[in-house]
Amino acid sequence: MTIRVGVIGTGAIGREHIDRIENILSGGEVKAVTDVNQESAYKAVEDYNLDAVVYPDDVALVGDSNIDAVFVTSWGPAHEQSVLLAIEAGKYVFCEKPLATTAEGCMRIVEAEQKHGKRLVQVGFMRRYDEGYVQLKAALDNNDIGAPLMIRCSHRNPEVDENYKTNMAVTETLIHEIDALHWLINDNYQSVRVDFPRKTKHSHDELQDPQVFTFKTRGGVLINAEVFVNCKYGYDIQCEVMGEEGIANLPEVASVVVRKESKLSSNILNDWKVRFMDAYNKELQNFFDSLEKEGQPQGPTSWDGYIAAVTADACLQAQETGEEVEINLQDTPDFYKNGAAVRN
Repeated sequence: MTIRVGVIGTGAIGREHIDRIENILSGGEVKAVTDVNQESAYKAVEDYNLDAVVYPDDVALVGDSNIDAVFVTSWGPAHEQSVLLAIEAGKYVFCEKPLATTAEGCMRIVEAEQKHGKRLVQVGFMRRYDEGYVQLKAALDNNDIGAPLMIRCSHRNPEVDENYKTNMAVTETLIHEIDALHWLINDNYQSVRVDFPRKTKHSHDELQDPQVFTFKTRGGVLINAEVFVNCKYGYDIQCEVMGEEGIANLPEVASVVVRKESKLSSNILNDWKVRFMDAYNKELQNFFDSLEKEGQPQGPTSWDGYIAAVTADACLQAQETGEEVEINLQDTPDFYKNGAAVRN
């Protein structure tokens, strides 16, 4: 079975997914593309030698009866419309984050999917497919360290440009921890507070860096999440879970250890794409495999997209007010209670 894919958005991430579908993964084939920049869409067809139709917009692409699944890799504010169009047409959807830019938009998608009566949407939270996170999740699910009590994690980039503002620490960076952490411990957030340490000299006027987010979950777990996007030394993702019987750490990325000139050293990555390349591949392969074997996606759901949006909104409010902000999530619908976690 080959899933015929239409790609909405042929920028950087759209082109990367086209390359994966055509040259790395099995089970999918790109048959249609569109982009607000039509030149970009035609260039993607040429560069990847696609046997694909270039459509003027998402409405026309989704309306193609020869398309089985839609990949939404466009500008974030355009995601909601494209996902809703695909659901209405009964087509499967892989949507890069954010599912929608507001909690209300995510809820509209959730309601549309439930009305359809079958899961159609998978959200692109690739950390759930990273081998290290999969191992950490297994250790927690197996109760290897007892009940989780605290989590300390960090998301560090070597540097960002001046277009990166304080709020983007939430919407572009922490958003991955927001999804991964509630998935790891199977617990929802209750509140968040943001603290701003001394600002690094490598930041700029419109960016407070670093930032530290403190979450409390409904189950009583305390989470300390650091975002430091000008750390200079490399791209570094850390996560430590403290339980009642022990501590579990996210494994370090494999690297050759060198003994030389009285020093013991190993390399640290500088590129997030390299760090999570394998996770991206597994994520999309799982999407295609699930459609063939299960008849619906098995990865992060529309509800997970809603959780991320509500939590991110609370983080942004905490940034602005300096106060602890309640995170008010609706109860999980029965529709999403089975199969919400990634099946490996």
